[in-house]
Amino acid sequence: MQAITVENLSKTFRVKRKEKGMRGSLKAIIHPRTEEIRAVNGVSFSVDKGEMLAFIGPNGAGKSTTIKMLTGILYPDGGRVEVMGIDPTKKRRQLAYQIGTVFGQKEQLWTHLTPYDNFRFFGAIYDLSDRETEKRIEELSERFTLRDFIDTPVRNLSLGQRIRCEIVASLIHKPKVLFLDEPTIGLDPVVKENVRALIKQMNREEHTTIFLTSHDVGDIEKLCRRIIIVNDGQIVLDDSVEQLKNHYQDKMAADIHACNNEHGKAEKNGESLNVSLEEILVDIYRSEEDG
Repeated sequence: MQAITVENLSKTFRVKRKEKGMRGSLKAIIHPRTEEIRAVNGVSFSVDKGEMLAFIGPNGAGKSTTIKMLTGILYPDGGRVEVMGIDPTKKRRQLAYQIGTVFGQKEQLWTHLTPYDNFRFFGAIYDLSDRETEKRIEELSERFTLRDFIDTPVRNLSLGQRIRCEIVASLIHKPKVLFLDEPTIGLDPVVKENVRALIKQMNREEHTTIFLTSHDVGDIEKLCRRIIIVNDGQIVLDDSVEQLKNHYQDKMAADIHACNNEHGKAEKNGESLNVSLEEILVDIYRSEEDG
């Protein structure tokens, strides 16, 4: 069974058109002009249960809009979405019991409460009994090594400690799908590796489907086997991370910038060439002998 199914998904926003100059600004106030922006344009893909998928692209590519439609925050203009067999547009409350979310730049924990109190609060939100909540806190505290600071107010925790607590809070109700948006942003390299290891462990032990967005290549390479790249609201690549690495690892490029506008000479196939040292783009290909 597939955890996520998306077919021909589309979303368009109507936004105010920017007018240039004072006259344009006054006119825009009186008679504002609008234009349509197609944030997501006919996107289709599926994610298997237990899969760890990287969904990436530049800012404005449509990643966040897609995630919001998958979680029921936004309604699509067209197409079909199912997450764990549930249509987010019709049964968002029911879907909430099947998914978890972690946004690296947005806190979901109450900072004046301790992690323990936050976990109790989230357990109540998801209708867990006190016994179920306590058991789940015990399991996750052990797995994510929270015991040393579980009774410390969240506002006094380090960023790495807080992210671990954010992940635990999203896992209290045992979601089948976990959406991770920049989960390691701002963390130092050692803490990043720890968080990645915990995510992989959780996926392995609980078979949680991971839907990851990140600008950190390390997150993608260490966590995911498959990658979807989107741009201008459309999928431009859907392939394995291994295939992507194999395709591009044989080519390296270097930008070389000189300190002045001097010119020099170089030779190519025995012919003398004039070259500018202001900026040189060099493509370096790895030879077969280099392995």
